[in-house]
Amino acid sequence: MITGAMRKPAANETRRTVRHSPMEHPRHQYPQEAAALQELARSCGLVERIKWGKPCFTLGNKNIVLIQRFNNYIALLFLKGALLKDPGKLLFRVGEHMQAPRQLRFSSLADITRLSFTIKAFIEQAIDLEKSGAKVEFKKASELKVPEELQTRLDTVPALNKAFAGLTPGRQKGYIYQIAAAKQSATRASRVDKFIPRILAGKGLSN
Repeated sequence: MITGAMRKPAANETRRTVRHSPMEHPRHQYPQEAAALQELARSCGLVERIKWGKPCFTLGNKNIVLIQRFNNYIALLFLKGALLKDPGKLLFRVGEHMQAPRQLRFSSLADITRLSFTIKAFIEQAIDLEKSGAKVEFKKASELKVPEELQTRLDTVPALNKAFAGLTPGRQKGYIYQIAAAKQSATRASRVDKFIPRILAGKGLSN
């Protein structure tokens, strides 16, 4: 069953060494599951590369889907997942404010084997969407819900409010996404504190 409890790999199972982001943990988890997903993506004609520290599958220079590992599941992340038809409601939204990506989540190799035809159908649908030139219509930064922890600081610190308003829409959305992605209010507040110096300096998350 999708997103169920994950079994621990047996000691004699071969682990594949795959580089991935520190946000994914623990390292090198789900070796058999990752191999199965890689094989499905390759069977659809996609080329595997390492991007953002993860196995990413591309069509030409376009990113279609990538593999993510987390504590309780392994996922295929479709970069334009919001455009995919999903009558079975299998796709998960990634955070409240992430508009385009969607995940297929699995907790075991048995999940992937059972749903292999469905997984491949999603990948082929994503390929067709990319070939058609379809694009996700993103909301403007002004249309996004600002996390309460950030809004409170903007309302009480005029200099911060002015600096945030002066950022480009892309930089504003970056901060909103990163803060809102935290599940706990204390974590969101901590991220606000961490980002304030960058916002006041007119910088984005990475520049």
